[in-house]
Amino acid sequence: MIIPEEVSSFLLAQSFVVACSIDADGYPHASCKGVVDIIAPAGEIYLLDLYKKRTYGNILRNGRFSVTAVEEHGFKGYCLKGEAEIILKERLPAEVLRLWEKRITARLAQRLITNLGGRKGHPFHPEALLPAPEYMIKLNVASIMDLTPAVLKT
Repeated sequence: MIIPEEVSSFLLAQSFVVACSIDADGYPHASCKGVVDIIAPAGEIYLLDLYKKRTYGNILRNGRFSVTAVEEHGFKGYCLKGEAEIILKERLPAEVLRLWEKRITARLAQRLITNLGGRKGHPFHPEALLPAPEYMIKLNVASIMDLTPAVLKT
């Protein structure tokens, strides 16, 4: 499925998305993930997952997966559903790894600017402590749900 430009630019503008996988008992497992890249014509979303824990195991067991992002102020959001797969670091395109480094650097810079402006957040810079990715999640999008209430669509 082709991902429309409006949806891909919206997702890339978010600092994180909520990813949902299915656990061994059949229940949803939600976790926060960073979007690294979107290949819109192919319907692919690359997500960063650093800890190889629940989400990793869930995808290996059952590839059903969704990504949800909302922007409260604009009262807008999307939920993308499809099948996820694990892409090991050795198989990742070099450009995807560079994009991950670029996004981490941008997040660090934004945190520093925010802190300098007097709005303190976390006492450390968590992005600097993140391990390098061993793999990424590739979501092959099958459907897109616009979460914006119909009454607000123009």
